[in-house]
Amino acid sequence: MKKVPSDIEIARKAKLKPIIKVANSLGLKEKEISLYGNHKAKISLSVLDRTKNKRDGKYIDVTAITPTPLGEGKTVTTIGLSMGLNRIGKKTTVCIRQPSLGPVFGIKGGAAGGGYSQVVPMEDFNLHLTGDVHAVGLAHNLCAAFLDNSILKGNPLNIDPDSVMWRRVVDVSDRFLRNIKVGLGGPSDGFERSTGFDITVASEVMAILALTSSLKDLRKRIGRMILATTKDGKPVTAEDIKVAGAMTVLLKDAIMPNLLQTIDNTPCIVHAGPFANIAHGNSSILADRIALKLSEYVVTESGFGADCGAEKFFNIKCRMSGLKPDCVVMVATIRALKMHSGKFTVVAGKPLDPALLKENLEALEEGSSNLKKHIENMKLFGVPVVVAVNKFTSDTKNEIELIKKIAIKAGAEDAVLSNVWAEGSKGGTDLAKAVVKAADKKSDFKLLYPSEWPIKKKIETIATKIYGAKDVHYEPEAEKKIELYTKFGYDKLPLCMAKTHLSLSHDPKLKGAPTGFTLPVRDIRASVGAGFLYPLCGQMRTMPGLPTHPAGEKVDIDEDGNVVGLF
Repeated sequence: MKKVPSDIEIARKAKLKPIIKVANSLGLKEKEISLYGNHKAKISLSVLDRTKNKRDGKYIDVTAITPTPLGEGKTVTTIGLSMGLNRIGKKTTVCIRQPSLGPVFGIKGGAAGGGYSQVVPMEDFNLHLTGDVHAVGLAHNLCAAFLDNSILKGNPLNIDPDSVMWRRVVDVSDRFLRNIKVGLGGPSDGFERSTGFDITVASEVMAILALTSSLKDLRKRIGRMILATTKDGKPVTAEDIKVAGAMTVLLKDAIMPNLLQTIDNTPCIVHAGPFANIAHGNSSILADRIALKLSEYVVTESGFGADCGAEKFFNIKCRMSGLKPDCVVMVATIRALKMHSGKFTVVAGKPLDPALLKENLEALEEGSSNLKKHIENMKLFGVPVVVAVNKFTSDTKNEIELIKKIAIKAGAEDAVLSNVWAEGSKGGTDLAKAVVKAADKKSDFKLLYPSEWPIKKKIETIATKIYGAKDVHYEPEAEKKIELYTKFGYDKLPLCMAKTHLSLSHDPKLKGAPTGFTLPVRDIRASVGAGFLYPLCGQMRTMPGLPTHPAGEKVDIDEDGNVVGLF
């Protein structure tokens, strides 16, 4: 087999078009873009007013089975599918999240795709881009400074210092900042309290950026964010401490989506990067709305497996935007499905079990329960499903054919081999044709639950129908929050379930399609500005740590100023 060069080598050899030409191909006017060099631009929200009477294109969401810790190529498939659709003559735009620098320098590396299905400039995409993540971090930390200052300077709002829930953020993986004490220098340096840092993409500000509909809406949402409570239990918001306006000012450029391109010049809109557990893990509504007015097809991606990102795409993003998907693409890999048999263990940073790379139809059949459950879940929302079998070199013809047979029997419209990593758009044409056919069918899209349902009924619906749980157990803190949020009127908000992405259940050790378990809910927190509650089903890590050998060890710059070692 021909060796595929490294991602950065492939990206550097790509023939990029000036971004102004990419913008022109979409029908954007010169006054609707702001250039950031030759190959990046921001898109003005004014394009939505100009195109408001245009018909939306087809809306495609790419999701996946429950992945191994290594990931199953969802972003590669998203990018490759968009390129494949353009190759068969469909005007297509891809919309994806902006990566955090934590994973880039940590264990996962970048998020620009891979092989011959990448977004370029790859270095710019993964490193800073146009500064949106930094703007989010600065706005977030400005809020934290204002909050502490309000308590220090006479505490006019009667804030309970022990109730402060607004931690600071930084966009690197630094476990030493997870739990800290501040104000240790004496009265002139503040007051002592325990707090910590989250990674910037876990900020509610980032979630708001991804769900907002306009600058005016952004300002309102930021003002509604709950930071702490008063000593008599009332919520304290960013509006209360008079910082919401300044925060919005810092985000006035970040609200504009970023325009880049793929290796074959397919337009790519990159915007926002919310966490896929405590937030909804999808790129912005604004990016999708703009793309849908300018394209025949829009391909977007939901974080983690379909039980996490896709469920939130439907129940949160589509609920708030009013947009209706036409097709779901379910990415599956042979290795992940064999792992779901329970006979293999995959650990990030360690070599794969050699037995996992050999043909094993029995393990594949057993592990396919995970794929079947995900297809069943997507059909609950009334959207056609196409399975994309992301090809690895160790996959055999018999294994691929077995997965296709299982997927179609489970209710998928089609199951197609995707080889976009090695072949780019050419390797995605079969998948593109299958998606076009499926998207032409009538989508009977529906939400899983109405907003009016009580909090517990929403939780139990997701737990039993999506995860396969038998019932739900609520810890005392969760019961307390349910009562409190119902009193405040937050019970009408949709839910963003926070659980592991490595299992359909709350327990990462439970593979396949587990049933009969009890889902524990230990706490429920409110992102009122973003517009959802997030029940915590287990411990959620909002500040990653670095591995023994971080990816950043390989990143450097050569004598000509070229970035090397990025992947």
